[in-house]
Amino acid sequence: MRVGFIGLGTMGSGISANMQKAGHEMVVHDARRQAAEKICAAGAEWADSPKAVAEATEVVFTSLPGPKEFEAVVKGDKGLLAGMSRGQPLFDLTTNSPTTIRGLEPLFKERGAVLLDSPVSGGPAGAHSGKMAIWVGGDEQVFQRYRPVLDAAGDQVAYIGPIGSASVAKLVHNLSGYMIQTALAEAFTMGVKAGVDPLTLWKAVRNGVTGRRRTFDGLADHFLPDVFDPPRFALKLAHKDVSLATQVGREMGVPMRLANLTLEEMTEALARGWEGRDSRSSMILQKERSGLTIKVDPADIAAALRDKSNA
Repeated sequence: MRVGFIGLGTMGSGISANMQKAGHEMVVHDARRQAAEKICAAGAEWADSPKAVAEATEVVFTSLPGPKEFEAVVKGDKGLLAGMSRGQPLFDLTTNSPTTIRGLEPLFKERGAVLLDSPVSGGPAGAHSGKMAIWVGGDEQVFQRYRPVLDAAGDQVAYIGPIGSASVAKLVHNLSGYMIQTALAEAFTMGVKAGVDPLTLWKAVRNGVTGRRRTFDGLADHFLPDVFDPPRFALKLAHKDVSLATQVGREMGVPMRLANLTLEEMTEALARGWEGRDSRSSMILQKERSGLTIKVDPADIAAALRDKSNA
């Protein structure tokens, strides 16, 4: 296909290069002309504006720092929208705001063009190697039609749902990662200050039950199917473990803000009379506060776990 690509930075340079290697003709633009030197030397065409990119191609991709930059590229006399034709899609690879994406979609519809939010996960190394997830929200038929271009850029391409839903999924992914990162920093400083060698501690815990499991797989046992009985590990025992850990933190003079919040949640769950339920039953509290009922069929969860495309 004849592919337009705007944003040739840390992520965009690798993604666009993989599309080019797959045989697609590339028309590119970036705020810095020098960012396009390598891909143009390999045969890509340079366009002087986002509008010119749209006018010269059948499908456009953007890979930008955030919502502000995306809006600037889309709008204006030389913006993407001004050059897009009826039926032409824009796949936005930016980690963007779902509100921004959903707010701009009507402008694309007015012109007859199609906007799809398509954030990626894999980091710069994944962008260059092609070992990268691409999550897409928007018109599913358009997604399927241009799937070959997406497959050239990532090895885990998935349709998520209506416009904006892929951006939500990306934010859940990144937020979870940084929250876990913060929690690990807190727990490890407690362990090291309590006298355990850092490397020895890391080697030990990564072979425990949590370390051996993929990050999000634990949600499949209790949170998603809403099943907390019978317990795999009782809440009262888990509450004891977290209490002991926070006690060590106090003794060592290590701040334990996330651990104390976790203990509060488990204490509230105990007060509900859930001491004999599974240790993850404190997760029910967050569902209740959010006004949500989450109950996924266990058979559907099992099928997702068997699906090699999710492996």
